[in-house]
Amino acid sequence: MTRRLFLAAAAASPVSRRVLAAETPFDPAREMSAILGRIRPPQFPDRVFDVTRYGARPGNRMSGDAIRQAIDACSQAGGGRVVVPAGEFLTGPIHLKSNVNLHLEKDATLRFSTDAADYLPVVFTRWEGTECMNYSPLIYAFEQTDIAVTGEGTLDGQADLDHWWFWKGNARFRKAGAPNQIKARNALMAAGDNDVPVEKRVYGEGAYLRPPFVQPYRSTNVWIEGVTIRNSPFWELNPVLCRNVTVRNVTIVSKGPNNDGCDPESSTDVLVEGCDFTTGDDCIAIKSGRNRDGRRLHVPTANLIIRNCRMRDGHGGVSLGSELSGGIRNVFVDNCRMDSPNLERALRIKTNSYRGGEVENIYFRNNTVGQVSEAVIEVDYFYEEGKGGPFHPVVRNVVVENVTSKRSKHALFFRGFPDAPIDGVRVAHCNFENAAEANVFQDVAGVTLDDVIVNGKKVRSE
Repeated sequence: MTRRLFLAAAAASPVSRRVLAAETPFDPAREMSAILGRIRPPQFPDRVFDVTRYGARPGNRMSGDAIRQAIDACSQAGGGRVVVPAGEFLTGPIHLKSNVNLHLEKDATLRFSTDAADYLPVVFTRWEGTECMNYSPLIYAFEQTDIAVTGEGTLDGQADLDHWWFWKGNARFRKAGAPNQIKARNALMAAGDNDVPVEKRVYGEGAYLRPPFVQPYRSTNVWIEGVTIRNSPFWELNPVLCRNVTVRNVTIVSKGPNNDGCDPESSTDVLVEGCDFTTGDDCIAIKSGRNRDGRRLHVPTANLIIRNCRMRDGHGGVSLGSELSGGIRNVFVDNCRMDSPNLERALRIKTNSYRGGEVENIYFRNNTVGQVSEAVIEVDYFYEEGKGGPFHPVVRNVVVENVTSKRSKHALFFRGFPDAPIDGVRVAHCNFENAAEANVFQDVAGVTLDDVIVNGKKVRSE
C-alpha cells in the first residue's frame, strides 16, 4: 500500500487513528502556536450606546433596566459598545447578547445588588461542576457569539460577611442562626449522580447556592479585558462550554469563600494573560464537570494558555480540578510570578477516585515562585472523597521545567493510590530553596527528576 493510501485508510479507521496518534509525539511549541493562531478577540461595529441615554444614573438608584435597554438596542442594531461612563452605578444581573461589548470607562464602577431576589428568575447554569437551574450570575450570557466586557472600570459584587459569603456555612464564614448552602449543595451533587434531568434541578430562592460573577455559557468568541473585579459571591470568571476565550490584563481582588479568580470549564482555546489575582481560593482553577454529571457531558477543557500573570493570595496559583471528570488536556503555563505567604501552592492537580477524568499534556515552565505555604508542585489523588470510588485518576505527560522557588513547606508533593500510582510526571531544571520539609512521594510509579535542586542538593527520580 502506498503511503497516501495508507494515510487515507488510517483517517477512516478509528483504531488506526489511535495508533497514528500514539506514534506522533506531542510537540508543545507546535501546539501552542496552533492554539494562539485560533484565539482572536471578537470585533465590534463602531457604535456606542451610552447607558445614561437610557436612564442610568450614578448613585443608589437601580440602573439595571437602563443597562438592559442599552444592551437590547445595541444587539438589535447589529452590535457595538454599551458604555458605562465614569461614576458608580447600581445594577442587578446583566445578560449579554451577541455582538455586544460592555465597556466600562476609566473611573466607572458597576455595583451589583446584594439582594438575592434581584437574580431571579433562575437560569441554566453550572454550579461546582453540576448543571442546574439557579440564581443568575451577575454577568451572564447563554449561547451567544461575540461578547465582551472591557475597559478600565470596576465590577464590584459587594459580597462580604453580611452579604452572600455567609451562605457558605463553614466555620470562617458562618453567620449565627443564618441559613447556608450545605443542604442544597448535597442535594445538587446527588441529583447529578442520579441523572435527575437538569430542568428538575431547580434551586435559587431558599437554596443559598451563590452565583458566580461572570459566566458565559455555551458561548463563542468571548473577550474580557482591562477591568478590575472585586468581592464576588462565588467564582469570578467562569466560561463554561465556550470556545475562543481571551482574558487579558484583568485584576481580581476577592477573598471570600470559593472566590476562584478564573475557572475555564469544559472550554476550548482559552488565553489568560497579564492578569493579577488576589483570591480567597484558587487564582486559576481549570475544570470540566463533577463526577457523573461531568462524565455525562464529557467535554474536556482543552488548549489553554496562561502566561505573564501574577498570583498572590489563594489556595493555588494554577490548579487543575477538583471538578475534572470531563478531562483536561493541553495546558501551558509560562512566565508567571507566584508569591505570597497566603498562597498555598504554585501548581496543583487535585482529584480523587470519584472524579475520574484524564489530565494530560500539562506544561508548567519558566515560572518564578517567591514563597508558598504548602508545596510548590502538588499532585494529590486524595482531595475530598479520596479513594474508594471506581474511577481512578489518570495523570500523564506533566512537565515542570525551569521553575524556581524561594520558600515553601515542600518542594514536591505527590500522593497517588497503591493501585493507581502517579506516573508520567517530569520535573527538570528546577531549583527549590528553603523547603522546610522533605518531598512527599507516596505511591509514585514514574516521576522523573532531571537537574532538580532542593535546598542546594540534587534529588533523584522516584
